[in-house]
Parts: sequence; structure tokens; C-alpha cells
Amino acid sequence: MARAWLSARTADRELTEGDTMTTATAAPPTQREPELLGQTVVVIGGSAGIGLATARRARAEGADIILVGRDPARLQHAAGEVGARSTATFDANDLAALESFFARLEGPIDHVMVTAGGPYYAPLAEMDFDEARRALQEHPMLMVGVARHAAGKVRRGGTLLFMGGTGARRPGVGVGISSAMTAALPALTASLALEIAPVRVNLIAAGFVDTPLSATLLGDQLEERRTNLRTTLPIGRVVGPADVAALAVHIMTNTALTGATFDIDGGQQLLPG
Repeated sequence: MARAWLSARTADRELTEGDTMTTATAAPPTQREPELLGQTVVVIGGSAGIGLATARRARAEGADIILVGRDPARLQHAAGEVGARSTATFDANDLAALESFFARLEGPIDHVMVTAGGPYYAPLAEMDFDEARRALQEHPMLMVGVARHAAGKVRRGGTLLFMGGTGARRPGVGVGISSAMTAALPALTASLALEIAPVRVNLIAAGFVDTPLSATLLGDQLEERRTNLRTTLPIGRVVGPADVAALAVHIMTNTALTGATFDIDGGQQLLPG
């Protein structure tokens, strides 16, 4: 009995010493490699808001950044902040300028993020038909233009990534034009993904995002909107540009994703009314 007890104690001690030795000699965890190291990301609309946040995130993951914007001063400031490789100043909705930009772009690229443009809201009685026509044409034609002129420059497995929205999925006064775009862009995304494969095409559909554009659209109602969302959204806070940027970089790095629409709204669509 004593011998059995001693054997058990010896075995316990050997196991403990073995565990200690295993712990002491275990290799330290390896450091994660940047996910976009050696890749090039073009951000159209990259001088502020979601575009700038995406440029920051992609740069932190090792990418070279090319920024495109309309405002030279703001673009240069953003380029200095993220250490952009180069910049180009033009209106992305000028399809001739867009074609020229991609034609002059040196070397292959990996991803194009497009955040240029904004929604148009107006009730029917107050609608500016010229503005409505612009809104209906601008966003899908920008997607088509980028797909046509960028596809030959993007490496296999790279993605064209566009911005849409979720807010106009429910019918309402003043959202008719935006509702049309909300329905049309996912279908266009899927079709383009088939047409220019193996380059991938994806769409991010965002709800309210706290950006300078949102501040311009809402004016003195901005803080009220923020407060309402903080108290009603399931996530308990307002979605910011960095949230969208994190999703954008994930879509860039996950090469199984194409032809899809990815919602990011903090659960806004789950709320009644």
C-alpha cells in the first residue's frame, strides 16, 4: 500500500515537473503579419470620412495607399496623415477623368474602395428634378465606370468595393430616390462580380455613420440624431467611420467574398418603424 502511494506521488511529481517544463519551453506566440502587406489600395473619396478611415486602416495593415479626391488641400492633408504613395485630384463622376486616372496608373493594384457621392433626399413636391436625375445616374454609373476602367489593373483576387446604404429600405416620404438606389446597387454589384471575375466586386450598405457628410445633411439636427441612436441601437452607440473601415479591410483580405452586400448599421434595421 505504501509502495503504491509512493508510486502515485512520484508520478504526480513527474507530471507536474513535465508540465512546468512544457510551459517553460513553449514557443512564444508569433506576431501577426499585416494583412495587406505589399498590396496597393486606391481610395476614391479618400480625403475624409469613411474613405479616409479606410485608408488609415489599410495603411496600418501594410498597404500602399493612393488617394483620390476633389479638394486639393484636403486631399494633401489626408495624404500626409496616412503616408499615401500618391494622390490624384479630380471628380470621380467625370467618367473621362476616371478613365484617364486608371490608364495612367503605374503597375498593378489590389483593391479599389469608392466612397465618393452621397444620397439625395426630398419629398416629391419639393424635388429638384435635375438633382434627382443626377442621383439616379451618378452612383451606378460611377460603379460601372470604375469596373470598366479598373478591372484590367487589379490583380486576381483583388476587389472593387463600393458604398451603398440601408436607410431607404423602408418606404417613406422623401426617400424615393434613395430607395431606388438601395434596391439597384446590390443587383448591379452581383452582375459586375460575374462580368469582371476573377476581380471581386462587393458593396457595403451602411446605415447612419457619424461622418462630415452626415453632419452636412443633418445640420443642427445632428446631435439629436446621435442621441436617439445611442439610446435605441442594439449596440448602444453610433456607428463611426472606423467601423466601416474595419469591414472594408476584411472584405479586401477575404478572397472568398464577391458579389455580396454587407450591412453595417448597428442593428438599425431591427428597430420598429
